[in-house]
Amino acid sequence: MKKILIVDDEPNIRILMEQTLEKLEDEGVELLVAEHGREALEIVEEEKPDLVFLDVMMPKMNGLDVCRTVKNEWGMTDIYIIMLTAKGQEFDKQKGIEVGANLYMTKPFRPKEVLAKSREILGL
Repeated sequence: MKKILIVDDEPNIRILMEQTLEKLEDEGVELLVAEHGREALEIVEEEKPDLVFLDVMMPKMNGLDVCRTVKNEWGMTDIYIIMLTAKGQEFDKQKGIEVGANLYMTKPFRPKEVLAKSREILGL
């Protein structure tokens, strides 16, 4: 079973992401949710999701540190990480790519785009 982890400290964003991606549950995808970076790392270690949508600015551990830990320290390069953030300047995108993010998307995002990208990445 494929797994997608949604990591965001904003409840409204988590709900919107879940509603956007719940269509994939019928295609055998399990949705996992974390409210902050430390919780995200626990879930990544335990569940090994295929795809992670990761906010940058969060309490307890920011998304850049989470991405750096997963990709560089743990060597989990097969996990596809999409930074999903309001910080859309080139400098911010560069930082995301440097720590190992596969893709950088800015908020507000288009739900159809998120769904299409998820299907593409998971091979659905």
